Amino acid sequence: MRVAVTGATGNVGTALLRRLASTDTEVVGVCRRLPEPTGAWADVRWVQQDVAGPDAVQRLTDAFAGVDAVVHTAWLIQPARDPGEMARVNLTGSENVVRAALAAGVPHLVHLSSVGAYATHPVDDARVDESWPADGISPSQYSREKATVESHLDTVERDHPELLVTRVRPALVFQRDAGSEIARYFLGPFVPTRLLRRVPLPVLPLPERLRFQVVHADDLADALVRILERAPGGAFNVADEPVLRGRDLALSLNAPRWFPVNRRVVRAAADLTYRAHVHPVQPGWLDLGFGVPVMDTTRAREELGWRPVHAARDVLVELLDGVRDHAGAPSGALRRRTGLVTSRTGT
Repeated sequence: MRVAVTGATGNVGTALLRRLASTDTEVVGVCRRLPEPTGAWADVRWVQQDVAGPDAVQRLTDAFAGVDAVVHTAWLIQPARDPGEMARVNLTGSENVVRAALAAGVPHLVHLSSVGAYATHPVDDARVDESWPADGISPSQYSREKATVESHLDTVERDHPELLVTRVRPALVFQRDAGSEIARYFLGPFVPTRLLRRVPLPVLPLPERLRFQVVHADDLADALVRILERAPGGAFNVADEPVLRGRDLALSLNAPRWFPVNRRVVRAAADLTYRAHVHPVQPGWLDLGFGVPVMDTTRAREELGWRPVHAARDVLVELLDGVRDHAGAPSGALRRRTGLVTSRTGT
């Protein structure tokens, strides 16, 4: 099997390369900045290309020639203060990948979507399967763009039946080596990350009715490889168990006590501090976090035989330890944090 992976030096891309290394697969990696040729990146044929850059369609078409599948993971989460740049990479870049896959005659496109593509569910704890509308949550640019790409893929599937499209909708994707990357994405320069889980917090305020899902990057990579092997088409929810709540986050942060705070108060505080440049997180991320439904992963388990090996709380603790230890890897996206958090990152 021959596979091309966009965003191949990022959180998901790197985990996928690790998993593919155990198979008889030739990999073409597409990225904006070449990694050091070690570890998971050693045996990859690299193509240095911004998926939304000049001549991207032609260069991607050349890179995709002869592959059995393209896995599209390239996506910008930051810089939030430059929404035009994010849209350029996420929307134009995704369109370019599709155009190149069609031009190269690729039979299978695997698109890394997100739980963030889903519309809000009116019941907090009700699980949704892949038929739930992927219309997004409008205050979040990330969610709007994930939903826009999914809508574009609907059109592609209708107009180009020769291209099989599989969409993967994971929960929050974590691993230890993403610690520095997550800090750059979501923490400000005033967060003392070196103290995480080392210094007990006497009490921790958290949004009321907090609940979220996570998936270890390696569990997601295993699902992606199963999709490449089976080429099922359609959409798949991917998340580790169980669903995490405020108590899980508090205990993971070494806070034996926590208390709920009204979501509107939390949102207002996030908006104020974002405007004051205290942190790099658009307030729309909170709207997304409060609004996304809980995913049912039955289809992945039954049709792919997927069985995650990580427990959700262990994944969260691994990520927090990675943030604390400034964990990373020798690529642009996963580079170790060595100073103040900056917001301009990408794969």
